Amino acid sequence: MSQEHDTQNPPASARAEAARQKMLAAALDVFGRYGFDGASTRQLTEAAGVNLQAIPYYFGSKEGLYIATAEYLMARIDTHVGDMRARIGTRLMALDAAGERLGETQARLFLTEILQTMVTLFVGKESESWARFLIREQMEPTEAFARIYQGIMRPMIEMGRRLIGAILGEDPASEHVRLRTFNLIGSILVFRVTHAAVLAQMEWDAVGPKQVETLRGLAAELVDMLGPSTKGGVA
Repeated sequence: MSQEHDTQNPPASARAEAARQKMLAAALDVFGRYGFDGASTRQLTEAAGVNLQAIPYYFGSKEGLYIATAEYLMARIDTHVGDMRARIGTRLMALDAAGERLGETQARLFLTEILQTMVTLFVGKESESWARFLIREQMEPTEAFARIYQGIMRPMIEMGRRLIGAILGEDPASEHVRLRTFNLIGSILVFRVTHAAVLAQMEWDAVGPKQVETLRGLAAELVDMLGPSTKGGVA
């Protein structure tokens, strides 16, 4: 069989995987817009350009498609943060193995990188469907939320707690550090959750490369401003 023929006629397994990925991308958008109950199987298959039998064939059921969509979302996010998370995690483990303390300067550098990556990721067009899906799961958590939380959210939040604890000189497991971590994360996610208000207030037509760089600069400022509590308030 010629190489040209192989290219024109990919193996069945490759075609099946391509169809599956196309369905997952479409399902992420449809489920995000209408929720699990509101999304019909017809909407899901029409959005993907497949027939109704594709859902039971590839995923067993609508419920199976929903869980697979959550796992697909995790995989998409991991393509953007996986290498960074692994690199920072490896450094932290090396410090622990050597019995050394994470210094404030290095903690700030790592935290800045994480927040700037979040900015770039969550103000982009691709993340619109991600945000809809995640917000619905925050409001009414299902098994999908449990998987996303354990697979992506919890590891990143706990890494953030470790870095913020080092900057504040506090126990990363303390209530205060946990709350400061969510406060900082929220300061970044607000640009996706209140996207329309940001555009209106900033008088931006869209969030392009120039605006992303401005927001990345703001992320660095937020880390610079992070400091220990002062008597009578929070720094």
